[in-house]
Amino acid sequence: MSSIASAEHQEQHSLQAASGELLYLGDEHLASAASLLFQAYRDDPLFQRIFVFEKEGYEQRLRAAIREELMFFKTSEQPMYGWFDGDTLEGVVCLTRAGAEWAPQRVWHWRLRMLLTAGFVSTRQMLEKERVIAEAMPVNDYHMLSFIAVHPRYQQQGLGALLVKAADNILSEVPESAGIAVFATRPEYARFFRQRGYVELRDVQVDSIRGQLLFHSRDDLG
Repeated sequence: MSSIASAEHQEQHSLQAASGELLYLGDEHLASAASLLFQAYRDDPLFQRIFVFEKEGYEQRLRAAIREELMFFKTSEQPMYGWFDGDTLEGVVCLTRAGAEWAPQRVWHWRLRMLLTAGFVSTRQMLEKERVIAEAMPVNDYHMLSFIAVHPRYQQQGLGALLVKAADNILSEVPESAGIAVFATRPEYARFFRQRGYVELRDVQVDSIRGQLLFHSRDDLG
């Protein structure tokens, strides 16, 4: 596999494999990416808590929030890539850039749009999640693995490991970043990342949801 270009260039450099390639997500891909991420995160306990699963309109709030997140990633040039087999989007990986000036507080236009689409409570809890995780991190400059998902139809084919490798390649091209952090809300998620070189930093609680904060150090890149 060849390394991919950093998202700042927004070029469609691809990570070649026998069954597909990794491409930077352009405007034409965002709707498909949002649909895939919705399927992946609809049953995630943290998102169910943030977007109030038991209240009517949960799916609409989650869909709206994912769309806003992807638009923010696009406009702020955060690394976001999709795994394609031809024209079919099979997986998505999105990271926040190391040392991004807006983290953990979001810029005002994002906050306003989130308030209008997802509501005050969900927006506040999204910001609180980012604050809690940032305070738990032992370093300041790092990447956060915000989204990683494989379409259910294409799971169990090794695509998740390819997306993790793609994140490593992004990290390798940003020397200021100490590594990649991820917040795992389920034991099987944490196990998946540990098997790929991530180490557990600590347990973290966001509202009533406990999870594991894991980190893959630049020093451990293969």
